[in-house]
Formats: sequence, C-alpha cells, structure tokens
Amino acid sequence: MKVLKYIHERLRKGRVHMTLLDPDKLPAKETASLAADAERVGSDALMVGGSTGVTPQKVDATVRAIKQESKLPVILFPSSGEGLCRHADAMYFMSLLNSTDIRMIVGEQKRAARVVKEWGLETISMAYILVEPGMRAGEIGKAKLIKRNDSDTAIQYALAAQFLGMDLVYLEAGSGAPRPVPPDMISAVKKEISIPLVVGGGLRTPRAAKAAAEAGADIVVTGTIVEESGDPRLLREIVRAVKGR
Repeated sequence: MKVLKYIHERLRKGRVHMTLLDPDKLPAKETASLAADAERVGSDALMVGGSTGVTPQKVDATVRAIKQESKLPVILFPSSGEGLCRHADAMYFMSLLNSTDIRMIVGEQKRAARVVKEWGLETISMAYILVEPGMRAGEIGKAKLIKRNDSDTAIQYALAAQFLGMDLVYLEAGSGAPRPVPPDMISAVKKEISIPLVVGGGLRTPRAAKAAAEAGADIVVTGTIVEESGDPRLLREIVRAVKGR
C-alpha cells in the first residue's frame, strides 16, 4: 500500500500520531529501539530526518535499523538532498514556503528529483511552514518566521500550498521549541484548508499534544521528547492524548 493512502486511511479513523527520529542524535540501533517502542504504544508512522549533522550514511544506517525493528511506514523528512535513502517507504517532498532562500523552496528539491525518480521512492508533497520560534530549522532554512499572532499569514501560505496541489501542510515551531504552534493558529488554518494539517515542534507533554489535536491538527508529530526521555510510557500518553483515548 502506498504510504499516502495509508495515511488517509488512518485519518478516516481519527487523528494520527507520527514519531520523528533524528539520525544525528542517537546511534542507529538506539533509534531503532525507539521506533519499536513507538509502534508498540500506537504511533502510526515514523519520520526520519533532522536539521543538522545529517549524512546519507547516517540516514541509511538509521532506516535499515528501523526496518529490522518496526513494521510502521518509514517516511524521510529531509532538510536537504543529504537526507535521502532508497530503503525508506516514502519521503516528504517538502518546500519551505516561508524561506528567503530559493534553495529551500525548490533548489534542494531539484537536486534530489532525478535520484528519487530512479529509486522509485514514493513522494508525498508537503508545504513546510515555520512559526516562531523556529529553532534550528528556521536558522538553517533562512525562514521569515510567521509571528505567533499572525494566523492570516499562516492561512495564506496554507491555501497557496493547497492550490499548488500539495498533499499536506505542516505548521512547525521547530524541534525542541519552548512553545508549540498556538492552538488558535492551528484552528484558523484548519478552517480554511481541505487537505490534512500536520503540526509539530515543542509538543513535549500529553496536554500540549492534545491541545494541538483538538485545535484541528490532523497529524501530530513528536520527536525531541521521545529521544530525550527514552520513556515509552510518556510517548504512550502522548499518543492517547492525540487520539482522544
């Protein structure tokens, strides 16, 4: 089954949770163990990527290790052409819409396109939109961050993504952000678009994850807290909060 079809099938049953794993933060075997924990507690898919320190070798080793420990779909979440691996199930073919650098809007995508085609890797088009504080992703992506009280700009970018034919919109506060995307911004964007809305960054507690889901996030992504705590019980509570269990 194609991964995008799998995502839509999951969404028909309710909200979806995805676990983000950074191949630069932990050895591949430890990351694979976290992936297995994520599957056991009910996460729906695994995203592999990071803003810095990512190499093709690290991504390849991480994806291979994960595939040995988990049957969940592995989706690449690349910040550049360095974040690719032929062994993943799919990749987010992302454009950082509010970047000031053409490389992050379409340059890295151009660089990767031929390889992705040769590999036959499934692509899921995604509009990546960074909200304050943006963290390292904002710095690397040279983003003109959306102000936390500026839902109108977030809506404009999200609608542009939909009209361009993208599959998903991702509102991101940045990995490890001290504050997640504001619930009122999530709600405002969700009311205006008809494609799935992904929200991530700074969602460190079940309460924060639940707030994002209840505000309108179709897909909630957590990453840093999984790697820092290493506690599957916390992830289980986050997944339950997202899914309303």
